[in-house]
Amino acid sequence: MTTSRTRPPSIVVMIAVYAALAVATAAVLYPVLLVLKKAFEPGRQFALGASPVPDDVTLDHFRGLLGQRGAGGELAFVHHALASIVVALATTAVGIALACTAAYALSRFRFPGRRTALTTFLVVQMFPASLLILPLYVLLDQLHLLNSLTGLVLVYSTTAIPFCVWTLKGYFDGLPRELLEAARVDGAGPARIFFTIVLPLARPGIAVTALFSFMTAWNEFIMASTFLTDEGKYTLPVLLQSSVGQFSADWGRFAAGAIVTSVPVMILFYVLQKFLVGGLTAGAVKG
Repeated sequence: MTTSRTRPPSIVVMIAVYAALAVATAAVLYPVLLVLKKAFEPGRQFALGASPVPDDVTLDHFRGLLGQRGAGGELAFVHHALASIVVALATTAVGIALACTAAYALSRFRFPGRRTALTTFLVVQMFPASLLILPLYVLLDQLHLLNSLTGLVLVYSTTAIPFCVWTLKGYFDGLPRELLEAARVDGAGPARIFFTIVLPLARPGIAVTALFSFMTAWNEFIMASTFLTDEGKYTLPVLLQSSVGQFSADWGRFAAGAIVTSVPVMILFYVLQKFLVGGLTAGAVKG
């Protein structure tokens, strides 16, 4: 009986594959390199050259950004960074708490309206967030939460929860039912099963949920600029936009701010990277 072995790809094929990957990587990284160039290059305007390497290097844009003072004399960047951190962490906490409980209920229990709820969560993701600005503005006004970080957290949570519920539901569907039945036979109640068995096993899915919720709040600009009118409560994206006015634009400071603002997200990606692939794959393939 002969066994067929898969031949390894030829050297020509490997060279072509790696060349294509190198070109794709360069195309993706080139805009980022231009932003890095402007962040370290003197001057307010972008240079006309296409090279991503600056001719001169300076830290003036970072000094100006981090040393900028607000109306009360406080360091503006630090003040607004703290506001963004509070909003992002609160959105993450609310998103995880609501998405975990909702996804577990939709995954493990059968009740009237379950399929309708799942369909609704799926349908609302088809509409852009900007379509919700007007009704959300009216709701926040009625609740007296306009121009408040609390209202912004509620808005961000509502836009992040549908995706998070579907991701976690797919992950909960993949957990072995036999394990939960064994815990139930041993006398564990629903709450104990959920907190001591389900949540520890669902850490990859929770990591994806936390990252998505954090990024939703950290990077969002349109809703923050619409619902926040007090400059002292601006989040970082709104603060950075103020560097680009109608008649003048300090692109150097804007680029420096974009680099500094992206650092927390990159750190979070690095910390959660071992959970991301498993969480996204499990949440995507389970029905």
